[in-house]
Amino acid sequence: MSSTVRHRPPRAASLAARLGQSRVATRIEGEVRVTAADLVDRVAEAKLKVAAVRYKVEGEVRNTAEKLKSRVSEAKAKLGDEARFIKSWIDDPRRTGSVTPSSPALARRMASFVDPAQPGPVIEIGPGTGPVTEALIERGIDESRLILVEYSPEFCELLSKRFPRATIVQGDAYALSTTLAGHLGEKAIALVSSLPLFNRPPATRSALAREAFPLLVEGAPFIQFTYSVISPIPRKGSGLKAFVSDWVLRNIPPARVWVYRQIR
Repeated sequence: MSSTVRHRPPRAASLAARLGQSRVATRIEGEVRVTAADLVDRVAEAKLKVAAVRYKVEGEVRNTAEKLKSRVSEAKAKLGDEARFIKSWIDDPRRTGSVTPSSPALARRMASFVDPAQPGPVIEIGPGTGPVTEALIERGIDESRLILVEYSPEFCELLSKRFPRATIVQGDAYALSTTLAGHLGEKAIALVSSLPLFNRPPATRSALAREAFPLLVEGAPFIQFTYSVISPIPRKGSGLKAFVSDWVLRNIPPARVWVYRQIR
């Protein structure tokens, strides 16, 4: 006689158990949502930081590239100016006293003796490629106030491009009154010279000073640099008082600046 075994159906989970499971599931689900949201926020924050770093790096790369381009351009211009000076010196050593332009340090020292607050034009003779001209502008002299007297046609063309608002006069600085006729509407507040005066005899140098001072206002300086240890303008009987700077060593060769004024 066979016996029949009856399987009892599983009891349904009690209400308390079901509620407990529901709460646990809800809590876990909530924690997962919070964790997921926090993860999303952190990922977004990380992306922002990466983007900021990338932007900063790209900016630094761009700035570095621009600086390099600027330095390359400056180097090309400097080499070009030196090449022009060498050519000019080879063509006429008497008129071009150096194979290199004045250094920025020497140019700034010369410009420092010009008062930008005083109204009136400034005469520059022998500007060459314009290093002293640039220093005068940096000093605060408006470009339109500058009257540049240059003998070399090539340098005049270059100066016209670099300083389009300045007055460029091609001519002989040793005949200054004649050269500036029609270009100087009023007396100048200063004359800045980069002429190689020691290539000329003392009488010619003295004559240049005598011709220059009537073109200047009373008390105006005649500013001249030299590589020599003695005054480029003969002092004896000149009626001039002079100041000489210390040596500008950051120039090839080292130079000093002489500042002359008429004795009142």
